[in-house]
Amino acid sequence: MKEYSDFKMHTAEHLLNQTMVRLFGCGRAFSSHIEKKKSKCDYRFTRGLTPEETAELEKRVNEAVRADLPVKEDFVSKEEAAGKYDLGRLPEGTGDRLRVVVIGDYDACPCIGPHVKSTAEIGGFKIVSSSFENGVLRVRFKLYAGDADD
Repeated sequence: MKEYSDFKMHTAEHLLNQTMVRLFGCGRAFSSHIEKKKSKCDYRFTRGLTPEETAELEKRVNEAVRADLPVKEDFVSKEEAAGKYDLGRLPEGTGDRLRVVVIGDYDACPCIGPHVKSTAEIGGFKIVSSSFENGVLRVRFKLYAGDADD
């Protein structure tokens, strides 16, 4: 089972995933590596991001951070979740009820990891770099103390 040690970074991953879905119509990351200093998410994509797209992606994630959205959990049946979410990354042996992390009206996703209580706790979000190879867009990001406007 995947373990997430950093609440802020893991919650930021949720915001990045939903922003990618909204901005580019792609799916959530199919692979991610979440660490305290720097993290990365991999997406099925057709090309690299332009500098303008990278800036817009970062701006929108920071807007969600500044919105001070509440982060809560809900529990739903696996059957109900299957109609709403991609369950492809669920670990084997998952029970009949799933924990869904709900971030305001911005994102909802089945998840086992720890999260902050509000997006404002995240601080600032920065895309460090992105790369594209063999149909995979990798987005590397970090967080910094202070307001997302800093």
